[in-house]
Amino acid sequence: MRVDERVSRALVHPDRASELLADLGNIQIAVPILAMVLVYVAWRARRIGTDRWWLPSLAAALLMALLPALIVPLKELTARHGTSVMPPGVGYYPSGHTATAAIAYGGATLLLLPWLRTAWTRRTLVLTYAALVLGVSFGLVRRGYHWPLDVVASWCLCTDLLLCLWLFLARKRPSPR
Repeated sequence: MRVDERVSRALVHPDRASELLADLGNIQIAVPILAMVLVYVAWRARRIGTDRWWLPSLAAALLMALLPALIVPLKELTARHGTSVMPPGVGYYPSGHTATAAIAYGGATLLLLPWLRTAWTRRTLVLTYAALVLGVSFGLVRRGYHWPLDVVASWCLCTDLLLCLWLFLARKRPSPR
């Protein structure tokens, strides 16, 4: 038996709390939160007269839009079956809900960090991001929607994507006119 199957068996215990945590990775929840941050950051940058005020928000939005183009082919390529809790079928690897949460909340975090004044506030935002993604991940595994490795694969992919966004934002940081 594979390690992720053993871990899954030990963790699967569908309950309302795990379902609520898993739901935080839904597009209907994560993307509107990202959209609010995109608008807020663009508004703030434009308000102070920043050149290319729209660029950071556009980059994060494009990354979110690109995500399905990366996840769906991986799901089809691997054709991994779901856990025993899920109906028969394939397409569970990597976890789209984990990836959605990681990119939406991670993009929002990267956009907001330069606007926060204190190290404590920035640290709190990063810890909140980590708690959200870990909560979604735990909820998905606990509910039985995904194997643990499905979630870990999304973490790996999204870490690379967010690193690229961070490097782009650091390089293209707009300056006031």
